[in-house]
Amino acid sequence: MTTPLDPDMFDPVCPSDLSPIRFGDKWAGLIIRCLEDGPRRFSELRVPLRGVTAKVLTQSLRALERDGLIARAEHPTPVRRVEYALTPLGRSMLGPMAAACEWTAEHWDELLDAREASMSLRSAN
Repeated sequence: MTTPLDPDMFDPVCPSDLSPIRFGDKWAGLIIRCLEDGPRRFSELRVPLRGVTAKVLTQSLRALERDGLIARAEHPTPVRRVEYALTPLGRSMLGPMAAACEWTAEHWDELLDAREASMSLRSAN
């Protein structure tokens, strides 16, 4: 049994939102991080990913499955239960993702300055 996911796992001001480096769609990297410690049910993923709609989460999970990064397992119990887990290929993404997070944290101030400058230019026009 895995430990429940922390609802505050992803800080609203998290570098993942500021990072120009993307792994799939907006939610893919966050989903991969949620699955790092073991399989999770859809409802468990919704806890830290509360900003994503069920439809978009489903689309992201299907895309990750299509790309071979996660596996979907359906368990025939009295109540149907579906779990998602990282495949070996998906697990191999954890290293590059950690490097991207480290880079983003290292360049946080520069990234914020660039975003603010861009927003200032847009509002001036």
